[in-house]
Amino acid sequence: MTATISKVEVFGVAMPLVGTFTSGGVSKSATKCVVVRLTDSDGGIGISSIDPSGRAKSPNTAQELAAAVRDRLGPAMIGEDPVNINRMFEIAAKLIPTQPSAAAAMEMACIELVCRRTGMAFHDYVGGAVLDEVLFNAWVGELPPDEAAAEAKQWQDAGFKSMKIKVGNDVAKDSARVAAVRDAVGSDVKLRMDANQQCNVEQALALCHAVKSCDMQLFEQPTPKDDLEGLAKVRREGGIAIMADESISDHESLIRVINADCADFVKFGITQAGGLLPSARMISTAEAAGLQVVMGHGFGLDLSTIAEIMIGATSRNILPGLECVGPLKVTDTVATTRLDIGKGSIALPSGPGLGIELDDAKLAQYNLSDQA
Repeated sequence: MTATISKVEVFGVAMPLVGTFTSGGVSKSATKCVVVRLTDSDGGIGISSIDPSGRAKSPNTAQELAAAVRDRLGPAMIGEDPVNINRMFEIAAKLIPTQPSAAAAMEMACIELVCRRTGMAFHDYVGGAVLDEVLFNAWVGELPPDEAAAEAKQWQDAGFKSMKIKVGNDVAKDSARVAAVRDAVGSDVKLRMDANQQCNVEQALALCHAVKSCDMQLFEQPTPKDDLEGLAKVRREGGIAIMADESISDHESLIRVINADCADFVKFGITQAGGLLPSARMISTAEAAGLQVVMGHGFGLDLSTIAEIMIGATSRNILPGLECVGPLKVTDTVATTRLDIGKGSIALPSGPGLGIELDDAKLAQYNLSDQA
């Protein structure tokens, strides 16, 4: 008889950041996450984490997602076979239809449990890795040009081969920052810029023209997420490849972006996609449409980071320079060992599952209810 789920534990985590980070006009000094640990009737364990955006709104805040798994989805999964992910998604669709990230937390914990049972790494579950090493993308904040240049040089010296530069809607300041970074790192580093929806079409086009000589790899989400027509106009007239990020919230929204012909790249993380299997499907859809994928999200725990590293190694359609760099932004980990991506690359983790264990003392130390 197949072992079934016998226990579901849910932990809200408020992990302090190494400083205050501002993105898209929202500042935060901690990242709020949800950790799930499953136990099956044979004593097997499966773990996962999800990391909602700091701009998440009800019912998709970290506290609400934790409650959804703890109070609704978790109890319904007791006695279920963790192998049957389709059954899990059916249950989630009935109980928590507006909280797909909570279903993602359960899905990944089920998959991690199954991978541990069989000795597979997480990436083997979706067909295996094609890369032995993955690269990461650094970031430079909305800083004065000299500070931005210094920060970029530090990333380059550490080993990073690509980085994103945060921009807002002040063309003069933004273009000066981008130019200073390009001068500091030379031509060997790929540069991206990210507006986090802060530009209108005119501002975005003006910035594209102002940094024309800086050899930008891509411009991430210049316009508001629902303005796909505006995004398409920037793509047609700006001369820089465009990446949709906030415009992508699930598979359906990916199809809308494809149909709007408004992006050259698309970006999402596993939480954003709704789970490991939905992520794999979205990667395939993007590839079929001729769009490369940038994988990852900026604020996450080691668990979700390793999951994105592993799926990021399964397709050559994923652009080198993963953006799952949360461990570089947080002060600690809730695992017994800490993930080190500080040199800009890492050998592919081998599992089984995610290949890490939870630290119960750290889960208690960073309990979200104590710090919210």
